[in-house]
Amino acid sequence: MSAAIQHVDDASFEAMMQTVERFVRETLVPLEQQVEDEDAVPQPVIEQMKALGFFGLSIDPEHGGAGLTAEQQARFQMVVSTTSPAFRYVYSSNLGIGSRGIALDGTPAQKRHYLPRLASGALVGCFALTEPGAGSDAGGITTRAVRDGDHYLITGTKRYITNATRADVFTVMARTDPSSTGAAGVSAFLVERRTPGVSIGKPEKKMGHRGSQVADVVFDGVRVPARQLLGEREGQGFRTAMRTLDHGRLNIAAMAVGMAERLLHEALQYAAGRRQFGRPIIDFQLIQAMLADSQADLQAGRAMTLDAARQLDATGAAIKEAAGAKYFCSEMLCRVADRTVQIFGGAGYIADYPIERMYRDARLLRIYEGTSQIMQLVIARQLGREHGIAVAH
Repeated sequence: MSAAIQHVDDASFEAMMQTVERFVRETLVPLEQQVEDEDAVPQPVIEQMKALGFFGLSIDPEHGGAGLTAEQQARFQMVVSTTSPAFRYVYSSNLGIGSRGIALDGTPAQKRHYLPRLASGALVGCFALTEPGAGSDAGGITTRAVRDGDHYLITGTKRYITNATRADVFTVMARTDPSSTGAAGVSAFLVERRTPGVSIGKPEKKMGHRGSQVADVVFDGVRVPARQLLGEREGQGFRTAMRTLDHGRLNIAAMAVGMAERLLHEALQYAAGRRQFGRPIIDFQLIQAMLADSQADLQAGRAMTLDAARQLDATGAAIKEAAGAKYFCSEMLCRVADRTVQIFGGAGYIADYPIERMYRDARLLRIYEGTSQIMQLVIARQLGREHGIAVAH
């Protein structure tokens, strides 16, 4: 377990995945209850993830990362997600817009300064978009960035920011054009945690996903050098964010597949061992039907996710397919979780079994990275574009 993930081709990818599977099985799964009880991932585990190269999966090798394809990343996320989501959150914000925005639209100096340290895990990045009054309506953000000579003054509050308590650098969406009320006037800034005026709120108490902390981030007249404007271009913030969405949605779809796989495994094991009326309950056809439905859901979700990832690798875009995978897989996961609780019966409602935690953890995936309802709109609008049909926004 000491060798870090390197830039891999298809021939060596399977061997790398065997290492990851063993790490999940032998190291992470036994720590699930501890993470749930303490609401934190142990630091030695985080250091192991750094050593294994988890933080740089999506970052190009020239900047110290593994440079995995979208399909490889999806398969990786499926495996890691068979354990508590908290472990995935340790490194996941470094894979999304925390690094991809810089890789896609950052200046050469910004790339040199941030990407190697994000890839190694020396820095933790996160994405600060959502506000108290702006979630699905991301174009409605009110955080302001006012130019002041060679600096910008940023003022506003961001809400439900994953990894806010651990982050070293925030990719912050702020309005630079006060005359604009939509996405066009929004820019992205790289704001370091130690900058005066940045403060982190108290971690929220959540339904699930314990071990991954979410909190407000407040910017009170934060003075940021103009060179921290991503790409040193105003009005490009949402363009950058949109370019990362397909990858983000596919990662959530893959996460749902991994979680559903674990749930189905637990359901099978319990059904084979639990006896009623003198027989294992797996002998009863209605139990078999629930297991079969979960397997069919899981099989469909995995196929959708990998198909969308292959399209993204081949063409650089998979708007409809990524949204469809995220929508289907997050809804699928909740169906599988519900059936698993039903198979466990009363035991599924008791915290002594992992199913109670998994059931709570599943619910968030239908909300974040775009709600199921937003995914439906994205799919319908993209369908309209592809067929030359105007769909109202």
